[in-house]
Amino acid sequence: MMNRGNLVSSIVMACGDKSGAEKYYLPALRLGGWIGTVQIVAPGDALPDLDAMAGLLLCGGGDIHPRQWDMDEALHPTAVPDEARDAFERPLILRAWEAGLPILGICRGEQMVNVALGGSLIQDIPSHFGCEPDVHRHGRAEVPDRHHLVQLDPSSRMAALVGSLEFPVNSRHHQAVKRLAQGLKAVGWHRTISPLESGPLIEAIEAEDPNRWVFGVQWHPENLVGLDDACGAAARRFFQGFVEAVQRF
Repeated sequence: MMNRGNLVSSIVMACGDKSGAEKYYLPALRLGGWIGTVQIVAPGDALPDLDAMAGLLLCGGGDIHPRQWDMDEALHPTAVPDEARDAFERPLILRAWEAGLPILGICRGEQMVNVALGGSLIQDIPSHFGCEPDVHRHGRAEVPDRHHLVQLDPSSRMAALVGSLEFPVNSRHHQAVKRLAQGLKAVGWHRTISPLESGPLIEAIEAEDPNRWVFGVQWHPENLVGLDDACGAAARRFFQGFVEAVQRF
């Protein structure tokens, strides 16, 4: 645990749309039990003071430019990158990782954690896997349509956290984790999307080191926390687990 003296520690929430972060992610943190300060930051803001950070939450949003993992990879025609967020979030993730902070990445946030630590992405799921365009781009925040199943590794910490091995999720993305960064491992998949030789689409990652609380998911649990069913309970456990890790830090 870092010695913070009299500093007031806060969860830092990195986003591209502060109003959306306040509307969807902040209530999820509160449901998870966090009553402390939440510092919402976006491109154009100064990087937060690391000594005052207790945890990092990375919100969903636009695409990540392939130059973040390969300067020679061409931008896919369907990609709409948010390069301002790429540049803003990379150093934030690296600083949080180096300090051992709890990190929760959601959708783009999961992808950016992987990229910042040295991994790569699939730029477009439909063209890569040959699947229908709307399999992973379905519904919206206000209508959390659970469109496909995710399967978790039974031995993963994520499975222990959410208390389930298979459940339906909402899904609004067309990029996904490809090559995993060193220090991360895949623990959740959408197995039915791809031919066997292509391998399953990665839906969830976690830190290999059990002493690090670093998790990333490709779906949007912040839109599911209000549901009165098993999916809602699993979504709330993500934020409860994050809050508990932050409180321990």
